[in-house]
Amino acid sequence: MKTLKQLKFILPLLLLTFVFGCKDSESDGVSAEAPKISVRLVDAPGDYAAVNVNIVDVMIKMNDDSDSDQGWMSLEATGGMVNLLDFTGGFSKVLVDRFPIPAGTLSQMRLVLGDGNTIDIAVDDEGNVENYPLKTPSAQQSGLKVKIDAVIEEGFTYDYVLDFDVDKSIVMAGNSDNIILKPVLYASAEVSSGIIEGTVEPMEALPAMASVLVDDMGTEETEDDFVISAITDENGAFALWGVPAGTYEVMVSPIDGESDYGSASAMDVVVVNGEITAIAEPIVLMMKPGSISGTVLGLAEGVNAEVSIVVDDMGTEDTADDVKIMDTTEAGVFLLEEVPAGDYIVTISAEGYVTQTVNVTVTPGADTPAGEITLVVAE
Repeated sequence: MKTLKQLKFILPLLLLTFVFGCKDSESDGVSAEAPKISVRLVDAPGDYAAVNVNIVDVMIKMNDDSDSDQGWMSLEATGGMVNLLDFTGGFSKVLVDRFPIPAGTLSQMRLVLGDGNTIDIAVDDEGNVENYPLKTPSAQQSGLKVKIDAVIEEGFTYDYVLDFDVDKSIVMAGNSDNIILKPVLYASAEVSSGIIEGTVEPMEALPAMASVLVDDMGTEETEDDFVISAITDENGAFALWGVPAGTYEVMVSPIDGESDYGSASAMDVVVVNGEITAIAEPIVLMMKPGSISGTVLGLAEGVNAEVSIVVDDMGTEDTADDVKIMDTTEAGVFLLEEVPAGDYIVTISAEGYVTQTVNVTVTPGADTPAGEITLVVAE
C-alpha cells in the first residue's frame, strides 16, 4: 500500500460567519473522480432545555483566503430547524453527505443560518420552560470567515465534524434581557476513505466494470448501502475512489452483457483510510461456461448410462488437476453443466454395453447438443 499523509486536525472556530441569504452552488466542472466531503454537526452539552437554530447551508471556499464574498461554493446541506441539544452523547446531524468538491486547498468554511433561532430555558423544577429569541450581533452577520487551509486530494472522502459548544455560545446580556448567540465551534476533519487499484485480464474481456458494495451503517438494513464502481481503461486498470475503511469483495464484470466472459472477484481487499490499496494479482475473467446435452438410446429397462467429460483444469499435461464432469441417466436424457468453453470427448458407457465417444465443441454461455448416441450390447 502507498501511504498518503493523513489529514487530522482540530481548529477552534471562534468566529463563524452566519449569513442570512440564499444558496449559491458553484460545483460545475467537478470531475467524476473528484474528492467528496461530508459534514456532521454535534454539540457539547449545555444547561438549557433546547437551543433551536435554523440551518440553511454549509459553504466552502477553495484556494482563496481572501475576505471577498465571491467564490463561495454551496455544499447543498440538509438543514432546517434543529435542536442542538439533540446531538450530544454520540448523536450527530448529517448536514452534507459525500458531496463532490474540487481538489485543491479547502481555505474556508462557513455555516449559514436563517431566521427564527430560539432558546428554551427551564423556569422551575417541574419541567416548565420559557422560549426566548436568540439575538445575533451585527458583527456576526457581517461576513467573518473561518480558515481551514486543508489540502484536498482526488479520490478521497473527507469527514468534517462541527462541534457546537452551546454552553459557551449563549450569552445573557445583562440589563437588556437579550439572550445573544455568539457561536463557539470546533471543527475536526480526517480522510475517511481510501482507494482500491487493480487490473483486469484478459484484454478480450475489456472494458469491464469493477465495483464494491459499501454497507454504510454497518447494519443488516440495505437502504443505506451504496455501490462504488469504475470502468477499466484500455489496459485493464481501474481505481475505486472514496471507499470507506473496511474489507471488501471487488466484483468485476464485462460492460458488454453479450460478452463471452463472465464475472470474477477479488476477496478480502482491505481498505485503510488515507491509503491506496493495490490488488497484487490481476482479476482474471473466465469465459462463461456452457453445457452439453443429448440422449442415450439402446438401453434395456433399468440400465443406467454414465456420460462424462474430462476438463483439463490447468491446461497442462499433468492429469492430477483435471476435473471430471458427469451425469447418470436411466431415462436416456443427459445434461452436463458448467462446462468451460473448449473441445471435449464425451464418453457414454453402461455395464454390458460397448462404450461410445462423441467429439463436441462447447461455446461460452450456450448449450451444445451431442445428439442421440446409441449403445449396443457387448458380445
